[in-house]
Amino acid sequence: MGELRAALYMGGAFDVSTAAIVPHDPAHLPAIWAFCSSPEFNEAVRAIDQSLKVTNATLVKVPFDLERWQNVAEEQYPDGLPKPHSNDCTQWLFHGHPASAEAGQELHVAMARLLGYHWPRQQEGVQVRGCAPVPDDGLDEHADRDGVVCLNSVKGEPPAGNRLRELLAAAYGGEWSNAKLNELLAACGSPGKSLDEWLRDEFFAQHCKLFLNRPFIWHIWDGRKDGFHCFVNYHKLDKALLERITYSYLGDDWIRRQQDANKRGESGAEARLLAARDLQTKLQAIIEGEPPYDVFVRWKPLEEQPIGWEPDLNDGVRLNIRPFVVADVLRKRPNIKWGIDRGKNPPGSPWGEIRDNDEHRTLEEKRKARERAQVPSPSGRGLG
Repeated sequence: MGELRAALYMGGAFDVSTAAIVPHDPAHLPAIWAFCSSPEFNEAVRAIDQSLKVTNATLVKVPFDLERWQNVAEEQYPDGLPKPHSNDCTQWLFHGHPASAEAGQELHVAMARLLGYHWPRQQEGVQVRGCAPVPDDGLDEHADRDGVVCLNSVKGEPPAGNRLRELLAAAYGGEWSNAKLNELLAACGSPGKSLDEWLRDEFFAQHCKLFLNRPFIWHIWDGRKDGFHCFVNYHKLDKALLERITYSYLGDDWIRRQQDANKRGESGAEARLLAARDLQTKLQAIIEGEPPYDVFVRWKPLEEQPIGWEPDLNDGVRLNIRPFVVADVLRKRPNIKWGIDRGKNPPGSPWGEIRDNDEHRTLEEKRKARERAQVPSPSGRGLG
């Protein structure tokens, strides 16, 4: 509202807070873009309309010297308008390389790549309008296959900090050094921290903020700084992977090691063992999915509601993350509420007119509804 920002329109839907300026003659597009993306356009609009929200019509009432801006466009874009591009990792256009991300986002991109996440332009068979696919950058060699990376060494895998350093060294090549790492930590708001401290204490809170409280990397922990911590790619977190975390990473390895340490009388081992067992109990409750550790999807009838942890990515992070927040197993609670949304449900909704996202239904209710409707389990839909 304070500044009228312009971007090249790619044909997507937009609301009333945005306006598309479409030239009658496509040949004039470079000149119009050169004008609208310059500070002069903002000044020209404000000269005739100082209101907080400028109306759409006002945007094209400003004087426009076509010949002058054609000359500017020819100087700025001798090869034509640039292809859509973004170094912002929150945008679909992002190329997925840590070293070319916006300042402060580099470590977050590297962490996402470590967990096997790909932006759309990196995915085989996915086309982003007007953008060329991103060539293989070799960083997938450092990605974890199942999308789970533990802060400490678990199941024989190196700790998260070591693995992230290796990926960063590959991404930056000859530029990589300890000084570069300190520079990246300072840029993301953690000056003076070590990489391990950043991962343990600050990564998830920053990740939630960066992606507007819709995190796709989840930091699961047992509540102790010296306890069990794992980072999980939510897009890979189906029931089988959650069971692997619960019974293999946590149970067969971490809990067993704390048991052995406790027998040896190691300081703090008993407290770590109790915290780990409590976390395992909570994860087991999420897998089972009895209220309050259930997932509720407001637009689906009872027979299509998930039974236990069988998430559908198309339902969104906001709904699927609820049992983990309720169980208090995330390093930080994202700012998400599951109350009543504005508006009303469509006519015929099984949940009435009120758009309440805070429903809880028992497993028995869901199973009986499925039996009546003969609906197959949706387990794993959308995961990949």
